Amino acid sequence: MSRIMNRIIVARIGLVVALLGIALTVSGCGYNTIPTLEEQAKARWSDVQNQYQRRADLIPNLVATVQGYAAQEKSVLTAVVEARAKATQVKVDVSDLTDPAKIKAFQDAQNQLTGALGRLLAVSENYPDLKSNANFLALQSQLEGTENRIAVARRDYIDAVRVYNTALRTFPTLIWAKTFFAGNKPMAEFTASEGSEKPPQVKF
Repeated sequence: MSRIMNRIIVARIGLVVALLGIALTVSGCGYNTIPTLEEQAKARWSDVQNQYQRRADLIPNLVATVQGYAAQEKSVLTAVVEARAKATQVKVDVSDLTDPAKIKAFQDAQNQLTGALGRLLAVSENYPDLKSNANFLALQSQLEGTENRIAVARRDYIDAVRVYNTALRTFPTLIWAKTFFAGNKPMAEFTASEGSEKPPQVKF
């Protein structure tokens, strides 16, 4: 009876050792690389969206402050409000990151808002009282900081996507990409607009 028990114990130990060996082999040969890089890229995209949302949240206060000093600039104020509404309506879920058309639509909406904001800030030059307003100066500082954060978030996302897409096409992770992760598609690049490597210069 004890021999049978010993054999069972030895068999179980052997099974545990074999499973550990397989787990170590799988993890060591890159099986976990693709899902890890995919999650990192998705997290970077969340950062991008968070920073753009932060900018969108600043805009109502900025528009209200400018309106208090330059209500006659109605067309410029309206353009900013409309561009903000459009930009916040264009949503890209992490499941859409493999669709270049959806990423482009998101970018285009954000670029339109950037342009409208630029025109609004240019208008402020004509109103000295506005430029010296404490609330306006605080919004200026927050907007500058947000534009810097957007630039960093975009850069980090582009880097994460590049690493993930490379893993899908290179050895040894290519093996897993063609087998267990055959459904994984390359993520769309968040293509930087010309000059977007530098945050917009906000001058008052």
